[in-house]
Amino acid sequence: MNRDNSVFSLEMTATAHALIGASIAAKIGNPWLAIPIAIISHIALDLVPHWDAGTNKRQKTLEKLRLEAIVDVLLGFALSYLIFWSRVDPIYMFIIIIASQLPDWLQVPTSMFNIKVPPFTWVYQLGHKTQTRMQLPWGLVTQIVIVGIIASYAFVTTPPN
Repeated sequence: MNRDNSVFSLEMTATAHALIGASIAAKIGNPWLAIPIAIISHIALDLVPHWDAGTNKRQKTLEKLRLEAIVDVLLGFALSYLIFWSRVDPIYMFIIIIASQLPDWLQVPTSMFNIKVPPFTWVYQLGHKTQTRMQLPWGLVTQIVIVGIIASYAFVTTPPN
């Protein structure tokens, strides 16, 4: 398998998308609103210059990229739960987090397994058009600032259950 065509890269970090998804879940209790907002937030966040596991992917092995992606996803779920568990139903929060990461998950068949069929290829192409990468440390700083502001606001303004 050609490494360049089989790399699993999350656009903005999955942790950032998870925390934004958890923030959306905390503020919007209606899934008919929260799910599309979470998906749209993903695309909007990918437009912000950022660092992620796919930055400089050609200098990494496929195994390293997979490990970074797995750690990133697990960290996102863990931090979201630790921060918002008392403010939003964990199952609802998990659903909105998945929605906030959905564009990345839909890229997996194309990027990881080289399966080139719509709609996976469409999402893969959209991801490459909307993402803006930035090197460390500033690419991580942009995410911390944006996610910190949004998650802090959601946490402070949402009362515990």
